[in-house]
Amino acid sequence: MKNLITGIFLLSVLVSCKDSKEVKGEKAIEVVEKSVIKDSLRQDKVVSNGDFKNDFDILLPRSYRSSEGKNSATSLNKKWIDLYEQNGEYYLGKASFKIEKGFDECTGDSLKSIVSKNKTIIFMDYPSLKLGKIKSLKIEEDKVWPDEKVTFVFNNVNYILRAEGKVLSSEMVSTDNNTEEVFKKVENYKLYLTTGNTTEKLLLAEQSFNDTFVELLFAGDIDNDGKLDFIFSANRNYEEERVILFLSSKAKSGEAMEKVSEIAVGFDC
Repeated sequence: MKNLITGIFLLSVLVSCKDSKEVKGEKAIEVVEKSVIKDSLRQDKVVSNGDFKNDFDILLPRSYRSSEGKNSATSLNKKWIDLYEQNGEYYLGKASFKIEKGFDECTGDSLKSIVSKNKTIIFMDYPSLKLGKIKSLKIEEDKVWPDEKVTFVFNNVNYILRAEGKVLSSEMVSTDNNTEEVFKKVENYKLYLTTGNTTEKLLLAEQSFNDTFVELLFAGDIDNDGKLDFIFSANRNYEEERVILFLSSKAKSGEAMEKVSEIAVGFDC
């Protein structure tokens, strides 16, 4: 009888230890997964949506975090093209910049910052672009809210941006220019483009934003084909800088332009 009780006791201890190890293992996996997600947000990266691949790389004049000894800023060289603004006009020129080293207190790793000598919008690894002044439009409305349309006229062609989505809330916010403007919290957002002789095309689609929204940064003829090109800021949260480039020269038949490159830089802690 004593041996039977001892056996039952030992068996219960073994089962308890096994359960304890399994629970600890599950917690360990959970911690690793959270760590991986957090690390992925900390790295600057070119975002791929589905099967999309950049036709060529783009970079922004900003700081980039190093990861495993690599840093995106180091790929920039003087063969890249600089799209920059000067006195309200836009130009394409050879990249003119310097790289400054720094330290990121959030990640405990090094930083490299691209400091442009110009008022740069983006750098493009596309050396075949024609240099010099380019035709551009003054952007009066840089946001297209759901159920709104914005029309641009370029070389006698109408370009109509139309938006869909659900507005969750609306409020007045202060801008960097010491003015106030309407800001809306939006989900299920879609932005479409139509021109005079093309079918409507979906340019952007985002399920949600975290204190951010889509803004049009540039509208003009980057590729010198007489048609309009767009650059959008499309940050999905306030700890991300994301820019998307559309070129008309890469458009498919019956469409006005095509997405050619995208970059998203995370700077969360």
